[in-house]
Amino acid sequence: MAFQVSPGVLVQERDLTRIIPAVSTSIGAFAGEFRKGPLDEVVSISSENDLVATFGKPDSTNFEDFFSAANFLQYSNSLRVVRASQTNLVNASTSGSGIQIKNTTHYQDNYADGSGVVGTFAARTAGAHGNSLLVSICPSATAYEEEGVTTVNDASTAVGDTTVITTDGAQFVVGDIVSFSTTASTNDYDDGHQYRVTAINTHTLTLVQKESGSGGLQTAITNGGNIRRRWKYYDSVGTGPATSTYASERSGVNDEIHVVVVDEDGEVTGVPGQVLETYEKLSKAADAKSPQGDTNYYPDVLYAKSQYVYWMDHNTAGTNWGSNAAGTTFTAVATPTLESLSGGADGSASTAAQKKTAYEKYQDADTVDVGLIIAGSGNGAHVDNLITIAENRKDAVVFASPERADVVNVSNSETQKDNVLDFYSSRGSSSYAVFDSGYKYMYDKYSDVYRFVPLNGDMAGLSARTDLVADSWFSPAGFNRGNVRGAVKLAFNPSKTQRDELYMKRVNPVCTFPGQGTVLFGDKTALSSPSAFDRINVRRLFITLEKAISTASKFQLFEFNDEFTRANFRAIVEPFLREVQGRRGITDFLVVCDNTNNTGDVVDRNEFVAEIFVKPNRSINFIKLQFVATRTGVAFEEVAG
Repeated sequence: MAFQVSPGVLVQERDLTRIIPAVSTSIGAFAGEFRKGPLDEVVSISSENDLVATFGKPDSTNFEDFFSAANFLQYSNSLRVVRASQTNLVNASTSGSGIQIKNTTHYQDNYADGSGVVGTFAARTAGAHGNSLLVSICPSATAYEEEGVTTVNDASTAVGDTTVITTDGAQFVVGDIVSFSTTASTNDYDDGHQYRVTAINTHTLTLVQKESGSGGLQTAITNGGNIRRRWKYYDSVGTGPATSTYASERSGVNDEIHVVVVDEDGEVTGVPGQVLETYEKLSKAADAKSPQGDTNYYPDVLYAKSQYVYWMDHNTAGTNWGSNAAGTTFTAVATPTLESLSGGADGSASTAAQKKTAYEKYQDADTVDVGLIIAGSGNGAHVDNLITIAENRKDAVVFASPERADVVNVSNSETQKDNVLDFYSSRGSSSYAVFDSGYKYMYDKYSDVYRFVPLNGDMAGLSARTDLVADSWFSPAGFNRGNVRGAVKLAFNPSKTQRDELYMKRVNPVCTFPGQGTVLFGDKTALSSPSAFDRINVRRLFITLEKAISTASKFQLFEFNDEFTRANFRAIVEPFLREVQGRRGITDFLVVCDNTNNTGDVVDRNEFVAEIFVKPNRSINFIKLQFVATRTGVAFEEVAG
């Protein structure tokens, strides 16, 4: 309190409005093999369409990984994905030289200065998909359009002809759009027809009608008539490159270029030749700015905006490209470039070590917020690694399935049951893991086939969906919240006797009931000893409480450990716990934070202690129904009880 030396009114405020903020425990985490996308980088995915756009469609080698992620997204719109590295996995480039660019950070650290020795461009992500890409640069007004570039040297042209002889075939490149004047030595080009050059043999151009992509000349061409040549992607931009306002104001000349990225083979879009991206009037000047003040230097714009390519080096004919604008005359290269990318390779399957490295991106709870770790496919060591991550984080649960060979194409259900039990018997006791019984058979719309995929993506998804429709402390199992989507059948559909045995050994059966669908029929964690924490809902209740209260507790750091601070802490925590109690998460609670546990010794060690006691609600696992038949004359009061 400020000291006053004369009468007056001192106004002070105390903020008692602080509350415990809402926290998320339903964000999924997955790492695996994909056809494209950044490597060893956590990416946020919100839908299956987003998953396909970022990481590509499934194939015969990665479908288990793809659908483990996609199945989670049937229930939730919040998933973190890391693409695992693969041996010999490389990006396509314009030189065809193999190089692996893991992600944007890797590019910035190693190649953003143009030091890459793989030509002008490289595919944004590693894999054979990049071999479908083509990048074209229109580096000048002349490259964009040139009239009277050469003349017809062919007196025998007629309607329908598909070749025309010119005086200089070296002036053209495949893909050019050409028009012909109707009279000799003029630039009228008034016949109204355009053609695309499909091949060049010395001075002979092979042509097709531009609009239809087939057919020959629509009018006879005059010998000696001029030819107008246009850039292949002339129609994708408005005008030709020139000198930007930014460069002009600094006495720079010829700095503008156009850049077009094309799906040359149709691998990306399914349409060969489909234009993917168009960038108009970018600058060759390293310091160039757009009218809005953003960088307009073409390597920087491609880095910031392109989904498909990285810039690796300048056009070798481009003198002064990459200089600052002031007083610089940039080379206006007369011909456009058409650079196909090649050399991209998918590599071999990810090793256990590479998958482990990918999942380690989720180790730090302070930097990556996730709550549901999806194991996908993998052996026991893989599952053990993930459980270690979850136990170290203390705020996430691992969902795991047995190995594929344990249940898929195993004809005897008893053998399936024994295989599942053997797999999990070697896994340690943990309340931060949930085990399911196998694989589901589902339709792969991308390949038009049916496939067996692990159930753990669905199990994590059911927990995420429970958070949306109820709360994290409700069980995700049963007919109300445990319905598995997209299951044609199960690889292993355990009987009642088998379910009993599985459940006793910490395995949650997934079962198909006639007329009732496929359902998660258990809510145990992998804890082997009897405890409240051997149930999913209790473990996730405590994760929610611990995460929320610890987040709020950070505001007590560096305050005084006195009764004011303790009372303030209680005033924050107790209403929160009452709310959880009202939403059926707990039956009762007690918060102890006073001088009984904050003794002088505790205060002198700069510590603050609060003890929070809660009684968690328990899910019903067993229902006992007794039906009693009585004689007509018997009163119920005589037999009830």
